[in-house]
Amino acid sequence: MALVLIGTGGAAFWWLHQPIVGGDAPLELAIEPGTTPRGVARDAVAAGARADARLLYAWFRVSGQDRAIKAGNYELPPGTTPRDLLQKLVRGEESLRALTLVEGWNWRQVRQALAREDQLKPDSAGLTDEALMAQLGRPGVRPEGRFFPDTYTYAKGSSDIAVLRRALHAMDRKLEAVWAQRAADTPLKSADEALILASIVEKETGRASDRATIAGVFTNRLRIGMMLQTDPTVIYGLGERFDGNLRRRDLLADTPWNTYTRTGLPPTPIAMPGKASLLAAVQPAQTRALYFVAKGDGASHFSESLEEHNRAVNRYQRGQQ
Repeated sequence: MALVLIGTGGAAFWWLHQPIVGGDAPLELAIEPGTTPRGVARDAVAAGARADARLLYAWFRVSGQDRAIKAGNYELPPGTTPRDLLQKLVRGEESLRALTLVEGWNWRQVRQALAREDQLKPDSAGLTDEALMAQLGRPGVRPEGRFFPDTYTYAKGSSDIAVLRRALHAMDRKLEAVWAQRAADTPLKSADEALILASIVEKETGRASDRATIAGVFTNRLRIGMMLQTDPTVIYGLGERFDGNLRRRDLLADTPWNTYTRTGLPPTPIAMPGKASLLAAVQPAQTRALYFVAKGDGASHFSESLEEHNRAVNRYQRGQQ
């Protein structure tokens, strides 16, 4: 019957190479798991393919690949032929979207980015941070900084939890790799501490060439028990109360992340560090500097003494020579 429906010889060859998708826009075809080859042919026609569903099904059968068709979400561009369609379905060439997690983003920004992706299933939206991390296999771990900033592709209709799981495992791999390369004299006691320091370096770095030296300053302070006194941790501790203007009273308001009131590293990362900041945290520049101040052009001025630092602050922050 299949051979009768599809015809033989030249007629079959001609039909297999005729476009079944016209117009200017691609057709979206969703194949649910468990759909039979006959159902796939019907779904293709229902989506707008200009073909007889019986002929499509016959082609699937005659090809011998009908059982290799994969479920998923597909885009069929104009000009797609029956042969193109089957190849796409057998190869599982789903239409992919992309989500970019940006270096320096905090967890709140990650949540917001996931919510904007209308092609992702918002499975994490109704979960607390604690419940989500438990579902990801990290019960009791806070999500801040645990996901590697990168671009992740996904098929339409994928779960946002699946994307987060990939980003989580990516950070695991990156962190494990850089921790194995740590300097012998690092004051950091664990890979988690390296992640925390890297997140601070990420937020403090205005120019990439300064990153390792900034890490060196914080490393020096950790070695001698000096407070880190870094504004981004204070801002993180303020959370949504921060209005864009950091005041003296904010520096004095104690939170677990206020490095002006507490020594050592804060209890968690404050953002997602990229690979360069991770590496800088474990391999900081060899420097005697204990201070740095932004120069206003993205770069920082580094000082070994408080006296020198105060002069730099007057010059670059207060406009005094």
